[in-house]
Amino acid sequence: MKILGRIDSAIAHLEGGLLIFFLTLMVSITFFQVILRSLFIYGHMGWANDLMGRIDWAEPFVRLLVLWVTFLGASLVTGENKHIKIDLLTQVIPEPWRPSLDGLLSLAGAVVTALMFKASLFYVETEMSFGGMLFLQIPNWIGQLILPAGFLLICFRFLTRALCSALAILGRTAS
Repeated sequence: MKILGRIDSAIAHLEGGLLIFFLTLMVSITFFQVILRSLFIYGHMGWANDLMGRIDWAEPFVRLLVLWVTFLGASLVTGENKHIKIDLLTQVIPEPWRPSLDGLLSLAGAVVTALMFKASLFYVETEMSFGGMLFLQIPNWIGQLILPAGFLLICFRFLTRALCSALAILGRTAS
């Protein structure tokens, strides 16, 4: 179990670093576009419009980064058990049963994200066969790798939680 904790911690550090980097990149690129647009519209500087035309890849790149930030953030909050939960039962069932419910819900989350992982792999494979391009001659499927990677990360987090719940239950019944 310590190995899973170390892996989870390493993944969380990597996700946090990537989130900071991607958010900084998104804000910087968007800010640069706003400045160029303002220089062209209000300053009547033609070179700003020319430069905006040369970085036409920036807007789709920022949209792609939003997708990456979303999945990395979802995995991170799932690992911290701060994800969105819709479970009325935790308010109703007695305290001793809550670890069992948490384990069951975590297992259900793992199954759903495993199915989404499989579907997203099929989607990426389909995109590979079509051969479309995102921008700057980067294939579509490269940008969409976050879909299976994100679902796999979230599935790992749910499986880790389910295993921790099962071990807590077994430890409680053994004592």
